[in-house]
Amino acid sequence: MTEGRKLAAILAADVVGYSRLAGVDEELILARLRTLRSDLIDPTIDVHGGRVVTRTGDGVLVEFRSVVDAMRCAIEIQLGMAERNAGLPPEKRIDYRIGVHIGDVVEEADGDLMGDGVNIAARLEGIAKPGAICLSEQAYWQVKGRLDLAVSDLGPTQLKNIAEPVHVYSLVAGVPAKVKPLTRAARGQRSVLIALAALVVALAAIGAGVWHFRWTGTKAERFAVMVLPFTNLSGDSSVNPLADAVTDGLTDAISRLFASISPFQVIASETAKTYAGKPIDVKQIGKDLGLRYVLQGSLQPAETRVRVSTQLIDGESGVQLWAETFDEDRADLLQMEDEIVARVVNGLKMRVADIEAERVSRAQPGSPMALALRCVAGAGNFAAEAVVPEKRAELFRPCDEALRLDPHNVIALGVRAVWLLDGVDRAQSADREGDLRRAKEDVTTLLAINPNDPFSNAYKVYLLRLEGRPDEAIAEGERSVALNPGFVQTYFYLCSTYTDAGQPEKAIDCVDKAIRLSPHDPSLYGLLMTRAGALEALGREAEALEWVRRSLALSPASPIALRHEIALLEILGRDDEAREAYRRYSALPGPQVRTIAELRACAAVPSCAVSEQRIEALRKAGMPER
Repeated sequence: MTEGRKLAAILAADVVGYSRLAGVDEELILARLRTLRSDLIDPTIDVHGGRVVTRTGDGVLVEFRSVVDAMRCAIEIQLGMAERNAGLPPEKRIDYRIGVHIGDVVEEADGDLMGDGVNIAARLEGIAKPGAICLSEQAYWQVKGRLDLAVSDLGPTQLKNIAEPVHVYSLVAGVPAKVKPLTRAARGQRSVLIALAALVVALAAIGAGVWHFRWTGTKAERFAVMVLPFTNLSGDSSVNPLADAVTDGLTDAISRLFASISPFQVIASETAKTYAGKPIDVKQIGKDLGLRYVLQGSLQPAETRVRVSTQLIDGESGVQLWAETFDEDRADLLQMEDEIVARVVNGLKMRVADIEAERVSRAQPGSPMALALRCVAGAGNFAAEAVVPEKRAELFRPCDEALRLDPHNVIALGVRAVWLLDGVDRAQSADREGDLRRAKEDVTTLLAINPNDPFSNAYKVYLLRLEGRPDEAIAEGERSVALNPGFVQTYFYLCSTYTDAGQPEKAIDCVDKAIRLSPHDPSLYGLLMTRAGALEALGREAEALEWVRRSLALSPASPIALRHEIALLEILGRDDEAREAYRRYSALPGPQVRTIAELRACAAVPSCAVSEQRIEALRKAGMPER
């Protein structure tokens, strides 16, 4: 065995309190750690050129060619963890502590590293606070000019089993350094830099096809949205706190939603509240603030319910673009706020996507963003027409073209990922493993761009489910729901995974909540099927058939729903109806499961997995063996 010495930058990372977390629910914590490793830790290490030397169940030791790369990796990991922990109670948080050192190491023939350089990095990690990074003086002096972060000098510190004290510095990612006063010359230089940066951002945005500017004199149009204070129509002042909470909640939720769809600005609720109690001229407000959209609403409480009315108005013309009225059960303030906000946002989402697709397509019809938004609009037809391969390819061709022009277009990546996953889920994929691999590449790219984006995390749940990793899918889904409780897409995939994991009661509760949040969602047919599957798992076949037929009313050509209907009818002894349903299924175009052998072959896919009882029912209804 040969060995050699070299200078290396070493990063050591470890989960804080792993034993305590594992003691509470070992399977859940392991699933969450696997997800973190695949979504955050490993991609970040790869981006910064790190080489994993060793892993433990809850930690990792990584070698880098430079301390700068090691620190950038450490900071990104801690920022990613902070985003993932946002909104979670302390007992459910996973915190890392990280140590970074540069020093002499011994490299073994198998690539393992030994020596003080490794030991010091490991000991620095051991004294770091949760969420923090400790680095040695040797590492600090190489990166201090590159850090715009607040650093604490811990002074010479005696580390366990290290002979001499090590001068240690500590920092927390995301905490900025204190700004020093600028000299006049520096202020002038900074102004030039800011102007240049603004120009670069503007040009990049225009090139992406997301923003286009129309000059009125010297003022560029701002494409922003504002939520006007919700009006309390009851005259009861006790309802005012709910109206204020809904206004604030919608402002926050729309900020997060539009950050994932288009780079709109959302006017702060403090500004919006200056219009409370005043006559509203939407066109004038739109002109004054450069608004593209204004959202208005009102609350009218009755004895046990609250009626909520909302409308989306074009900020330039004053024309109403969308409206919805619904009733919400009166409960505690926080629960009502969450339910109202989620209902409004989910109703708004698809309408805004359609409007923006048309707007951007007119402005720059061949731009990547215009193509991506056309793909979003086409996705609305996916449920009804994707069973025809030619139509399926036509609907999603704009996504492929958008990604050819811009490989990091998040909208096109997301729609294409779901398209690939849906084909696998419906057993319509000609290359199941290849489509799963391609979808995983798209989802990984999305998470690398924004690890806390609700769309991307929902797609990750779907991917994990189809890969046959239900525990990890549930952990990811529950984390996503905790961060974005009103984001209904996550429920579509999480609810199904509960049934896969043998938790049908949880699946039913999950579906019921999703339906409350988005009762008119275009993908509702899938949730109804999920509820049917959970009811069947509980032995409630007659109820399951009722929900299957509700789903078929929304999507009559769904092969999965039709197969489910056939089987349930046979199980319930309704042979004639089952054979008639099988005739409708046989007439479907496209690459459907046509034989018992094909049904067994795709059983690895959750949507195809069937019991022997259901296989026998389909055989009895007329499905041939081969």
